[in-house]
Amino acid sequence: MSTPRAAGRYRGDLLLFMALAFTVSWASWFTAIGLGGSAMAPPAVVPYLLGAFGPLVAALVVRVRRGLRGEPVPEHAVRFRWQALLWAPLLLVLASATVLGPAFLAQVAGGPAVSPESALDVVANAGGPAAFLVSMVISGPLSEEPGWRGTAYPRLRASMGRFQIGLVLGVIWAVWHLPLFFINGTVQNQLGLDSPSGVLFAVSNIPMTMLTCYAYERGGVLASIAVHFSVNTTMVLLGVHAPVTQALIIGVQSIVVVLLLVTSRPQAGSDAMPMARSQAKNLGGQEEFAR
Repeated sequence: MSTPRAAGRYRGDLLLFMALAFTVSWASWFTAIGLGGSAMAPPAVVPYLLGAFGPLVAALVVRVRRGLRGEPVPEHAVRFRWQALLWAPLLLVLASATVLGPAFLAQVAGGPAVSPESALDVVANAGGPAAFLVSMVISGPLSEEPGWRGTAYPRLRASMGRFQIGLVLGVIWAVWHLPLFFINGTVQNQLGLDSPSGVLFAVSNIPMTMLTCYAYERGGVLASIAVHFSVNTTMVLLGVHAPVTQALIIGVQSIVVVLLLVTSRPQAGSDAMPMARSQAKNLGGQEEFAR
């Protein structure tokens, strides 16, 4: 249990993190909206890309602030462990399956067909496999996970259950994405804010949050990055836009994450915190998202 002092500190950290994440991202994205044009073309491309790093910037500020104050690592933070090198690829495959499976089910049910040729076109248009993979790692997984999971999750976990965090952080994550619906060329803009696909995109943030939080518990930020990357990449390659496919993905991911959470014990901080508590003052510069 967190002490009242720790709980107050976590609330302060969360408020600072959320304020900075939204300010950096929304200020950048609204600038891109004002400039007009496509997201990946000048002049909107720079603020559009910078906006994705709002959570990372906020996480860095919280880390530096904690270090300067000599405060201990949050109780539910997950330090880097070598087991993460095993968990990350396993969860990456599982996460991809939660998209591939529903996509094939949708095809069988009369929905859009899964087309390898379309996937190859996506990779080619991105500049080749290397450029595509780098862009998919940086835009989303690397720019967001150190913040949403590495910084926000352990502080929320001090006072909330795992399902409650999935709901709360999932809604916050969905709201954070809103400006992207108004930038030409983004996935969200193609879906449309007032369309069934746009609504389903917002809803999908909840099971996705639970899945990445579970990954964080197993293997830290590295594992949550792997899950985020896997889901995003698989959906982009498949060109998931149809409501039937989105709905099936939400359903499958919800079932999978509920099974994972109810059949596993939380690992966050379980073997990392004794040393962290005893060395808190000496390790002031160390932070959860760097593990």
